[in-house]
Amino acid sequence: MNKSTMTLEQKIGQFFFPAVFINDTEENIQATEALIRNHNIGGLTFFHSRASAATNYESKQTVVTYDDSYSKLKELIVRYQKCAPTPLLMSIDAEWGLAMRIEKTPQYPYAITLGALPESEIDLVYEVGKQIGYDLKAAGIQYNLAPLADINNNPDNPVIGYRSFGESKEKVALFANAYLKGMSDAGILGCLKHFPGHGNTNVDSHLGLPILNENLEQLMNNELYPFIKGIENKVDSIMIGHLAVPALNDGKNTSATLSKNIIENLLRNQLNFEGLIISDALNMKSVSDLYQTKGQLEWEAFNAGNDILCFAENVAEGIQAIYQNASTERIEASYSRILKYKEKVGLLDDKFIFPNPTSVDFSISEKLNRKIAENCLTKVKSDSSTNFIQQAVQKKNLAQLSIYGDGFANKVRHLLNAPVFSISKENPIHFKPEIANYETLLISLFVPKAKPLNQFEIEAEVITYLNELLETKKCVLYVFGNPYALQVIPNLALAKEIVVVYQDFEVFQEVAAQQFIQNSECKGQLPVTIKNI
Repeated sequence: MNKSTMTLEQKIGQFFFPAVFINDTEENIQATEALIRNHNIGGLTFFHSRASAATNYESKQTVVTYDDSYSKLKELIVRYQKCAPTPLLMSIDAEWGLAMRIEKTPQYPYAITLGALPESEIDLVYEVGKQIGYDLKAAGIQYNLAPLADINNNPDNPVIGYRSFGESKEKVALFANAYLKGMSDAGILGCLKHFPGHGNTNVDSHLGLPILNENLEQLMNNELYPFIKGIENKVDSIMIGHLAVPALNDGKNTSATLSKNIIENLLRNQLNFEGLIISDALNMKSVSDLYQTKGQLEWEAFNAGNDILCFAENVAEGIQAIYQNASTERIEASYSRILKYKEKVGLLDDKFIFPNPTSVDFSISEKLNRKIAENCLTKVKSDSSTNFIQQAVQKKNLAQLSIYGDGFANKVRHLLNAPVFSISKENPIHFKPEIANYETLLISLFVPKAKPLNQFEIEAEVITYLNELLETKKCVLYVFGNPYALQVIPNLALAKEIVVVYQDFEVFQEVAAQQFIQNSECKGQLPVTIKNI
């Protein structure tokens, strides 16, 4: 479509980025094609399937695994671009790579893992951003709704945690900008989220409205710092979080997504941000049920200052609500910004091509992940008598306990010649009398879930047993998962040694096994404070 002949309604269509689902029905795909053709929408945001959307957790829908999701994604992108009057800006939330949404694609470490890297290894964060960018580009996606600029300053946060680079505002800012630079150098737009900062909250905004009680001065000194640094580095876009900050909004508990004070006054005018502003998903429960009239939520979000309405569910009604209420000047301002960034990624070039048929290269991600593992393993407690493991081996007084995963234990068992006892969801604790005969234990804990809900899904019986072992045995603990999981283990301070490995990837297990066998230095730094060590 010729941008010079676009009607105002067609320009408004560019603000809408509805969700699309890779593993959807043909009927739904055709409905999306009609939406694209009829309303000149600006872009799409891809999700794996309807069951996997975060707001569907409470419905307990089963997420089905599909082996062909990646090829489906590329086919859908071609279909949707072919029917678009204006080339679509394709977006996805891929914080740790396409694998966040799509099976059988490269997965990179969580942000909390990258946050464990020493600052001297910041180039690895840049490489993660760049490789994720190349993976997205190969699929036909130009816009990654990542990374987080949220600071990990609340260990009880149900939704940020492992997705943040850590509790240091300086390190969060530094690493977020390195990640963004990598993506930018790969030709992909980036996005800092969730403005003005979702770290110090204890409510999941997919399901409710978190409230930040800080005033502006406190926010400027902490939560806003990474965003300010991102703005200084010309970040492409900033996502507004569904969280209330009464001190910035005349004492009202209004979501930032719907607050002109927070978006226009603070982000645009005070912090001088000139890039794209995108709402967090408008289907999230913290805002989706506020208005009975279809289209009003979309209008309120646009009126507050958002350029892009992510996961907008009422496109036709939203376009009409904006058309009837917004000034031409405001419409033109957002439209110009969207066009600017479409031009930046080449979408409006005459030579714009659809994704090529090549596959993503898993060997690159594996090599990069190995380098990260070699530099992020963190010894958070160390016993001064470093030879007690060797002494236990010689006395045949050592056993291994693997919890929810046997990989690490199998990689070191040839050296130790020690029995391995295993706990799994299907294999409860039944070996207490046998393990009681051993004085020293090498324990590998594979944390079942990255989110803290239900004690990271570590069973209560397992926590009780770990507590008992820590009180009665010499324990060395390797933790594969979110380091915050350490806080659910009583008597953790009694452990002789604790090493945090962060990820359960095969390559991380190999590096951890090598570190244990060689008793080599752990170069990582714990990115968050663990209270009970």
